[in-house]
Amino acid sequence: MLQLHNSQFLQMEKQYTEHRRTALLSEPALNRLLSDREKRVQLDWPKRYQIILGLARGLLYLHEESPVKIIHRDIKASNVLLDEKLNPKISDFGMARLFLEDATHVNTFRISGTYGYMAPEYAMNGYLSTKTDVFSFGMLVLEIVSGRKNIDRHLGDEKVDLLNYTWKLSEEGRSLEIVDPGLSGWDAGEVAMCVQLGLLCCQAVVSDRPDMYSVHLMLSSDSFTLPKPGKPAVHGRFFFEKTIRRSYVSKRNPVRRYNSDTQMGRPVTNSLWVCPEF
Repeated sequence: MLQLHNSQFLQMEKQYTEHRRTALLSEPALNRLLSDREKRVQLDWPKRYQIILGLARGLLYLHEESPVKIIHRDIKASNVLLDEKLNPKISDFGMARLFLEDATHVNTFRISGTYGYMAPEYAMNGYLSTKTDVFSFGMLVLEIVSGRKNIDRHLGDEKVDLLNYTWKLSEEGRSLEIVDPGLSGWDAGEVAMCVQLGLLCCQAVVSDRPDMYSVHLMLSSDSFTLPKPGKPAVHGRFFFEKTIRRSYVSKRNPVRRYNSDTQMGRPVTNSLWVCPEF
């Protein structure tokens, strides 16, 4: 049984007693707060920034500081639980992949993840690396800032795809227009930096995406200058349709019906990882 140790994290096991599992999973998921207009008021900007920073620190540990490198593969709002102080906890390690110390990536036919958060090179070609989680983290940052899903078909055509819409606004110098209208206490400089960081994490060229060490440094340093983001990865309707066409189909891995919060591949277990407090 694998145990990962860090003084800033709770020691978690892959096997839980039913009582402990129920207690942990009773904490609200981030997506429930973001999708509820009344509950979303609880998440002012300082709290949202705290969540973003905590998630960055948690992924940094999994990718670079853990005894074994771990790629979560399903970072999304519904897999982020919040305690009573709104500290984030990364949950559901059923799809997590362990890497050898010197491994940089693997190629796999078994694609697991959630449409809208999956890096295209992984969804379409099975190319899995730490930058897969970085892409998902970037999408989540944009959701936290905007208070909306990454794909929302109730919005006008231009706004359906959050990533491409944010990129368009950024290119026009209007990135702050994606900010959640109900967000309070926000600092324009910090918000603009987070939008830029989200776009950096979702760049089309995998090697151009920052690693989580750099992401955490950007978030925790006042003097860090972020580079201009390159073009974002393929997303939206085209990405969805191409992903479906290229999905690995067999009796062991059938095509399923997907939506913006549907997993591509079924998790085998539930686990929890607690992001550190600052």
